[in-house]
Amino acid sequence: MKLTRRSTLTALGATTLAASLGLPAVAAEAEVIDTRVNLALGRLWKETPNARDIANKAKGMLVMPKVVKGGLIVGGAYGEGALKINDPAVGYERHGGYYSVAAASVGLQIGVQKTSHVLFFMTDKALADFQRADGWEAGADAEVTFPDKGLHAGVDTTTLEKPVIGIVFGEDGLLIGASLEGAKYSKINR
Repeated sequence: MKLTRRSTLTALGATTLAASLGLPAVAAEAEVIDTRVNLALGRLWKETPNARDIANKAKGMLVMPKVVKGGLIVGGAYGEGALKINDPAVGYERHGGYYSVAAASVGLQIGVQKTSHVLFFMTDKALADFQRADGWEAGADAEVTFPDKGLHAGVDTTTLEKPVIGIVFGEDGLLIGASLEGAKYSKINR
């Protein structure tokens, strides 16, 4: 494994976050992740009905139902979720595997935040690139588009033409102006 500044910061941030929150060292089981994914999608559909339009047009979606961000000067974020493939015959019944997301940051920051997000892969190429990648990074491996005014204002055709559309939402609703820049997604076995 090649040790880089980014991987070191990610590990340090995740370790700091886990220690500060008292998170368990054991990752979630597949059934727990699937349950969280379904609950997060239910909340998204209820709070943001226009998200269904994006899902219907997408080739697949990565649902990260519980991403915990926190830090004190050095920060980190970590979460686990699942990729769902949109099959024209059966919809999103096909499972594309489990993934984790991790990010690290350094700077003036304090506190903890829990969010959820969904990445909609709008093209076959965007989905295939994500599935082939050994560690896919938002912003580096693909531009992730976030609707500027939230989905309550509607989604225009320009937005739907982007290869990857991201929606970040929390317990208090949609988070406008959110970014996943630098977040790294990796396949995990469950």
